[in-house]
Amino acid sequence: MAKSQQPLRSYLLPFLDYCEIEKGLSSNTQRNYRQYLRVFFAWLEKTHHGDLRPRELTAKHVWDYRLYLARNYKTPSGQYLTKKSQNLYLITLRALLRYLAERDVETLPSTKIKLAKQKDEEPIAFLERHEVEAMLKRPDTAKPEGLRGRAIMETLFSSGMRIAELVALDVEQLAPLMHDRQDAERTLELPIVGKGKHIRTIFISPRAAHWIRAYLATRGDDLKPLFINSRSRNPEQKRLTPRAIQLMIAKYARLSGLSKKVTPHTLRHTYATDLLSHGADLRSVQELLGHKNVSTTQVYTHVTNKRLRDIHEQFHGGQDIVQ
Repeated sequence: MAKSQQPLRSYLLPFLDYCEIEKGLSSNTQRNYRQYLRVFFAWLEKTHHGDLRPRELTAKHVWDYRLYLARNYKTPSGQYLTKKSQNLYLITLRALLRYLAERDVETLPSTKIKLAKQKDEEPIAFLERHEVEAMLKRPDTAKPEGLRGRAIMETLFSSGMRIAELVALDVEQLAPLMHDRQDAERTLELPIVGKGKHIRTIFISPRAAHWIRAYLATRGDDLKPLFINSRSRNPEQKRLTPRAIQLMIAKYARLSGLSKKVTPHTLRHTYATDLLSHGADLRSVQELLGHKNVSTTQVYTHVTNKRLRDIHEQFHGGQDIVQ
């Protein structure tokens, strides 16, 4: 292996380029990687190891960094990291070391980075159908902002889109579909660029399409984004942000009297749960969600396990109690 004389921090930008070009990771993932590694490099600087070279990195450094993440580091909002979050920082560092190894740069093997043990995953959060309907009725659709909120929630529940996919939508993507009134009662197919820059098809229900049309009818502009921040005067900042949508959905959940935490991803979980509970198979749901592996889709066992139990009770011949 080559012995690099460059500091470890000098590999940040080449690594991020690699993540974009060769790995095809989403912009969100790249942004997270940048943020997590900057924390690591700031810690190196803080501990007087700012110029540490790849071959000088030891398991002791990694252990001390783990202690820092667990005991001292706080997020910008002042919160300590959960075990799950600590592991995200460590996974990113591990990815950097794998990148170096692939380029024959001598460094600590990525296998030396062990992750913190986490508690068993809690069941995923999803809404019952009546809770979704209650939320959908909360926006005041007499106002453009209310129409936008209704259209966003209808689109999320209809398609199971990730929030990053939703905010990236442009008006021109839906224009050909929205102007054909013959399609008013038909589910619309829409190709989008999903996670990892993979093209996949999502489906917009007639009801969701109706609310998107109603929202677009209030727009007297030629702006590119489908969902805009009408309060911003900067044309470059007109696209509605994920944070704004998160706050909006939390508000409508609260106004609906829901005590549980509701996020855009909750609606994605609800979409998948709804499909499975109505008989969709796991492989189909995997494709609709854009999951690369079916193992990712298997988090919805709260539905599949119940369905299997119901099928067993309905069709298995050994149900009668032996007298």
